[in-house]
Amino acid sequence: MKIVVLTGSPQKHGSSDMLAEQFVKGAQEAGNSVSVIDAAHCNVKPCTGCVRCGYGGPCAQKDYMGSESGGQGIKSRILGADMVVFVTPLYYFGMSAQLKTVIDRFCAFNGEIQRKRMRSALISVAWNADGWTFEALEAHYKTLVRYLNFKDMGMILGKGCGTPAMTARSPYMAEAYEFGKSLRG
Repeated sequence: MKIVVLTGSPQKHGSSDMLAEQFVKGAQEAGNSVSVIDAAHCNVKPCTGCVRCGYGGPCAQKDYMGSESGGQGIKSRILGADMVVFVTPLYYFGMSAQLKTVIDRFCAFNGEIQRKRMRSALISVAWNADGWTFEALEAHYKTLVRYLNFKDMGMILGKGCGTPAMTARSPYMAEAYEFGKSLRG
């Protein structure tokens, strides 16, 4: 299976990246082809709502989202995959603005994504360990799954992972690895 992991943390090598690395390691060991897109640090401009794409593309903006990047843009990599994994720290009860910017740009190729019926997953971390911490993010993710015709493969919601040291000691490292390893074409 071809898996694209979209990481959205502005903090390189932080807690969400640590879980993503474990997921990737497990998924590759299971025989999957995995590529990681650092959505937080690539040149993707916010959607302007101009609708020049007609919700079917191409987008009027010329950046790393589209084919302007030599055919290796985010759009082509997602459409070439069987699964997309969203990885984000929890910022004010939602995903990072950097990951949300990339997802907002899906509107230029929604139909293509919907027809693929891809698999998806969510990996997130939060400092807070309260039971309700991830409710808004879970609702947003489940809405994306429904709208884009994804098959949800699961979520890893790392409560109490406010620093890399906290995350390293958490059970979520092994959980992310095992989750990746459980995925087979």
